[in-house]
Amino acid sequence: MSEADLGAAEAAPPRRARLSALTGTGGLARLILRRDRFLLPAWVIWLAVIPLGFVGATDSLYPEAADRLQYAHTTGNNPTFLALYGPLYGTGLGGIIAQRSGFIPVVIGLISALTVIRHTRTEEEAGRRELLGATVTGRGAGLAAALVVTMAANLVLAALLTAGMAAQGLPFAGSLAFGLQMAAAGWVFAAVAGVTAQLSEGAGAARGTAIAALGGAFAVRMAADVGGAGNALSWLGWATPLGWINRIRAYGGERWWTLALAAALTAALVAAAGVLSARRDVGAGVLPPRLGPAGAPARLSGPFGLAWRLQSRPLYGWLAGFAALGVVYGAVAGGVRDMVEDNPDLAEIFTRIGGQEGITDAYFAAVMAMLGLIGSAYAVAAVLRLRTEETGQRAEPLLATATGRLRWASSHLLFALLGPAALLGVAGFAAGLAHGLDTGDPGRAVPRVLGAALAQLPAVWLVAALALALFGLVPGLTAAGAWAGVALCALVTLFGAALGLEQWAMDVSPFTHIPKIGEDFTAVPLAWLVLLAAGLSALGLAGWRRRDLASH
Repeated sequence: MSEADLGAAEAAPPRRARLSALTGTGGLARLILRRDRFLLPAWVIWLAVIPLGFVGATDSLYPEAADRLQYAHTTGNNPTFLALYGPLYGTGLGGIIAQRSGFIPVVIGLISALTVIRHTRTEEEAGRRELLGATVTGRGAGLAAALVVTMAANLVLAALLTAGMAAQGLPFAGSLAFGLQMAAAGWVFAAVAGVTAQLSEGAGAARGTAIAALGGAFAVRMAADVGGAGNALSWLGWATPLGWINRIRAYGGERWWTLALAAALTAALVAAAGVLSARRDVGAGVLPPRLGPAGAPARLSGPFGLAWRLQSRPLYGWLAGFAALGVVYGAVAGGVRDMVEDNPDLAEIFTRIGGQEGITDAYFAAVMAMLGLIGSAYAVAAVLRLRTEETGQRAEPLLATATGRLRWASSHLLFALLGPAALLGVAGFAAGLAHGLDTGDPGRAVPRVLGAALAQLPAVWLVAALALALFGLVPGLTAAGAWAGVALCALVTLFGAALGLEQWAMDVSPFTHIPKIGEDFTAVPLAWLVLLAAGLSALGLAGWRRRDLASH
C-alpha cells in the first residue's frame, strides 16, 4: 500500500462514525419487548379493563336517562370528583365513564415515564448500555427504542379501549376520543421521561424529576377544575397537558384539535431528548453532579450516615412536592364550598352528611387518601434501595466489615418509616394552613387536616412492610411485587366504588380501613394495620438475615 493510501485510510472517519444515530433501534426494541413480555401486557390490559368495567357498573347504577341527568347535577359536579377526575362534559353513559376515568391518564403517564427511564437511564447506570453501545448500535438507539415501545404500548391500549367501549354500545367517535386521550397522556409523559433521563447521572433523580412534572401537571389541572366551569382558575386547564387531555371531551362533543397540542408537545420533548442525548457522554448527565466536600463530617460515618447520604436528596424532592400539593389542596377547598353553595342539590346532600363541615370533610378525606397512596410509593422506593444496593454489588463489601445485616437494613428502613410521616405531616400542615387562612380559622383547620393526613401512616407502613417481606423472602420479586401492591391499593381506593367491588375486595386495600375525617375516630383498625406491618417486617428481616446475597 502506498503512502498516499495509508494517509487516506488514516484520514477517513472510522466505520462507527458513519452509523446512523438510530442504527439498531429495532433490535433494542425487540430486546425491550422480550424483557417486558409479562410486565408490558399486564399494565396495558389492567388499564384497559378498569374503564371497561365502569360501563356495566355505571349502567346498572344509572339505567335511565333521568338517573344520569340527576348524576350530572349532583355527583358529577361534586367538587371532590371535579378535583380528582375532572369535568363532566356529557350526561350520557359515555360522558359519565369518561369523567370517572379521569385519574387513569395520571396512572398511564406515571407507568409510561417509569418504563422509559427503566430502559434508558437505569440501563446506563447498570453499565449494560455501554456494552450494547460497543456493538453496531447508534447513539440514540436506546432512547428511540424505549420511546417506540412505550408509545406503541399506549397505542395498543387506545385500540383496546376504543374497541371495548364501542362493543358495549357506546358511540364509536367518543370511544376513539376516549382511547386516544389515554394514549396521549402516555405519549406526553414518556417524552417527559426521555428528557429527564438525559439530565442527571442517576435513575432515581430522573424518576423523581419525571414524577414531579407529572404531579405538578395534575395539581394545576385539579386547581383549574375543582371550582367547576367558569371559575376564576379554569384557564389553568390550558396550562397543563392533563388539562388538554380532559378537554378532548370524549362523548361530550369531541374536540379533536386538542390532540394536536399533546402531539406537538410530545414531538418537541422527543426532539429535545434526542439533542440532549447526542451532547452527553454515556453514563453522564447533561447537568454535572455537584462535587462534595473533601472531607466527610462524622455524622456520615457508619451505615446510617451512608443511608442518609443516599436517601436524603430524594426525600427533599418528595417533601417539596408534598408541600406544594398540600398548599394546592388546601387553597382549592374554598372553591369546593362555594360550588356546593351554588348547587341546591349538592347542598342538600352535604347538609344531610354534616352540613358545611361535611363538605370539606368529604373533600379532605378523598385527597388525603390520595396523598397516602403517593406516600406509599415513596416508602416502597425507600425499601427498594436495599435491593438496588444488593444487586449493584455495593452491599457485599459493606457487609464484609463489622456492619451487621440487620443494622444495614435498618438504616434504610428508617426512611421508609419516618419519611412518609414527614411527607404526610408537611402536606397535612400545608393543606390545613392554606384552608384555615381562607376560612379565617387556622387554629381549627390545621389539626383536623393534619390528623387526617397522619392517619394514613399505618396503611403506608403496611405497603412498605410488604416490600420488605418480599426483599427478605423472595428477593427476585421484590420490585414487581412491591409496585403491584401499590397498584392494587390505588385500583381499589380510586376505582373500587365505581367498579362496584364487593366489600371484601375493598377491604384488601389497607387504605379502606383508615378512619375518615369527620367520622367517629377508632384506633382499632389502625392498631391492626400497625401489627400486620410489624409482622411482615419481622418476616422480611428474618429472611434477609438467613438468605444468600445476590450473586454477580
